[in-house]
Amino acid sequence: MTAIARNARFPRPAFGGPQDLFYPRKTMVDLPTIVRGEGIHLWDDAGNRYIDVIAGAMCNNLGQGNQRVIEAAAAQARKLTFTYVRYARHAPNMELARRVTELAGPGFERALFVSGGSEANDMAVKFLRQYAVAKGETRRTRMISLMPSYHGNTLGTLALSGDTDLDATYAEMVPFSTKIPAPLTYRLSGNRTAEQQALATAEALEAAILKLGPETVLGFIMEPVGGVATGANVAPDAYYGAVRRICTRYGIRLVYDEVMSACRSGKFLAAHYWPEGKPDIVVMAKGIGAGYAPLGAMLAPAAMVDELADMTGFNPSHTYNANPIACAAGCAVIDETIERDLIGNAARTGAHLKRRLEELKERSPIVGDVRGIGMLCAVELVADQATKAMIPPEMYIADRLRLLGLEHGLILYARRQCQGRYGEWTMICPPLIVAPAEADEIVERFERTLGALADALKAEGAIR
Repeated sequence: MTAIARNARFPRPAFGGPQDLFYPRKTMVDLPTIVRGEGIHLWDDAGNRYIDVIAGAMCNNLGQGNQRVIEAAAAQARKLTFTYVRYARHAPNMELARRVTELAGPGFERALFVSGGSEANDMAVKFLRQYAVAKGETRRTRMISLMPSYHGNTLGTLALSGDTDLDATYAEMVPFSTKIPAPLTYRLSGNRTAEQQALATAEALEAAILKLGPETVLGFIMEPVGGVATGANVAPDAYYGAVRRICTRYGIRLVYDEVMSACRSGKFLAAHYWPEGKPDIVVMAKGIGAGYAPLGAMLAPAAMVDELADMTGFNPSHTYNANPIACAAGCAVIDETIERDLIGNAARTGAHLKRRLEELKERSPIVGDVRGIGMLCAVELVADQATKAMIPPEMYIADRLRLLGLEHGLILYARRQCQGRYGEWTMICPPLIVAPAEADEIVERFERTLGALADALKAEGAIR
């Protein structure tokens, strides 16, 4: 690798500049300028090659340069670039809806396509609200979600997200959802087991419903497999059925945010792992656009959609809902994913990757936990494995790991929530096309990166 200048920042030009000029300057350092991609690899303008360990943002499932998707989008652009869904239909929309809903299965027969995960989560809440109003349940205005959690970056989805960092900026602008503790499996309260912690979350859900008044609660939204907010947290199996039963008991809709977990978990929907916890609504995004088109979806039962259409209809729409080019690309992404058994590869190679990371944990003093499912994994960083003591939060250790990763040919992820009070981790989520040998290379490079970080922390007195 070409040497990377430490603390290099992009100069502030008079006009223009990259998007990262908007972000915190103290962390926007050493960002490579990527000029080319192929498969799981990226190259910067200095000729350095990197493995994309995070698939862009856990979305580039097919890797770079998939010709089938590129040609599908180009062919559609040559034929029809745009038409507005409220005034005309088009074949790519109908074809993508058929593919996605057949894979999702009974209970998810209708698909509304938008431009990404935040928009899809926002649409899910609006759909449930309009349905409740149409049914005369006008007092159902409250949402319940988890702390920590992440559901997007619109004002509405920021209000759903469990991130205390948002309070000072947005609490006076939007009505935040009621938060209950997430069913974390590593940092447990008291002497609880992970299953006891999960069932305590279910009990907290019921308590919140009763406190708010069941007639005022619209829905409970959760990530069935955690994303960046919890570091790929997977609750014990009993949790999913428990929250489903509680929601059913009080007539509350259960929403699964599968923006990240769909396709990547080893099944088309992570919901398929827990049929007893089947949600009313599923939101997905990253896996169906795969980084080739801005695309998200809300999946809902035909019974609800058709009933609402006969009453008031679901009226919100955005200009680029079900865009023809995006839908054509989505169809090709789905075809590639299924025909190449990439969901199966996520399960198989993901299990291999997780095993290798667990072996690495035994060798690295700063790895406290390895968790996840399929090709959606995370590694939690600690100062002490025995006590689970955190590395001082002011060190922003995940971002330091990101910087060191560049020197070892890895694009890593660092996004902190809640000032790191629930822990800090890095996501290990390569494209679904990754082979076992490539997974081994990721782990080998990652181990060297962790070693360099551990050496630095010892020299600084942060760990023993």
